[in-house]
Amino acid sequence: MNKQICVIGGGRWGQNHIRTLNEMGVLGGIVETDSNRLHTILETYAVKGFTNLKDALKHDFDGYTIAAPAPLHYELAKEVISSGKPVMVEKPMTLSAESSKELVYLAKKMGVQLMVGHVLLFHPAIRKIKDLIDEGKIGDLYYLYSTRLNLGTVRIEENVFWSFAPHDVSVLDYLVGKAAIQIESKGSKFLQKNVYDYTMTQLSYPNNIHAHIFVSWLHPFKEQRLVVIGSQGMLTFEDSSATKEIRFYDKHIEFEKGIPITIENPTEVIPYERKQPLTEELRYFVENLDKKIKIADGKSGYEVVKVLEKSQLLIDAYNI
Repeated sequence: MNKQICVIGGGRWGQNHIRTLNEMGVLGGIVETDSNRLHTILETYAVKGFTNLKDALKHDFDGYTIAAPAPLHYELAKEVISSGKPVMVEKPMTLSAESSKELVYLAKKMGVQLMVGHVLLFHPAIRKIKDLIDEGKIGDLYYLYSTRLNLGTVRIEENVFWSFAPHDVSVLDYLVGKAAIQIESKGSKFLQKNVYDYTMTQLSYPNNIHAHIFVSWLHPFKEQRLVVIGSQGMLTFEDSSATKEIRFYDKHIEFEKGIPITIENPTEVIPYERKQPLTEELRYFVENLDKKIKIADGKSGYEVVKVLEKSQLLIDAYNI
């Protein structure tokens, strides 16, 4: 790839961007406001370094990725898009649906690509599950659920739904192929006065498809599980397990003379190609700098933020 990408943000996740793009041979620059941290990073990577975005935009980089704290996403992305350059913004795209919508409009106006870092959409297991659903492996899609549970990492500036659930919302929308049309959400606060530690959110989609998301950072063990139920079978994937297997449960219900009969056949492990999701995501971004982003585009990022914002309102109303 004869491209040069500049990473905005040299924190924990930003350094993952930096390392991966460097391995791909396309890392061109790094923006990090902490000069000491920037100096340390540049000891490892022989690229251009900047302490502010304005200086970085003066160089002719082919695209930018934003891995800065979420409250900075909107202003940074707006500045990059306004300069006429493609950008990938980490999740959540922004902290409000209105500002996300504005970025989508601005990117269209400027004719540049806007992508959102919903990395699980590039997980080979999620891509395989999408293929299985689309080819009719489980029949008609009935419902899905996703759990993302662990003890920590507790945030002080954002609640567990904003922190964990963007992944789950993006995956559910991707697998269904549409955005949710109805949302219900509840949550509880235990550790801090204004930060929710646990939330349960139910989503309704067109064609009577339903889903729920359970997230918590107050949980005795780590669980990242996806379950997909259809009329002719069921799929599961647990990303937190050692094997990370996709399992197909050949189970369903049939009616004989009005009586429900359980059909059960042997469980099948579905093979898939094991690749690093972040590498696949960044490769997709680089390969589509001058094309059309079809996966994790700005509009899908906007739809996810709408769910986050709506859920926040519902959770707050529930706890009045």
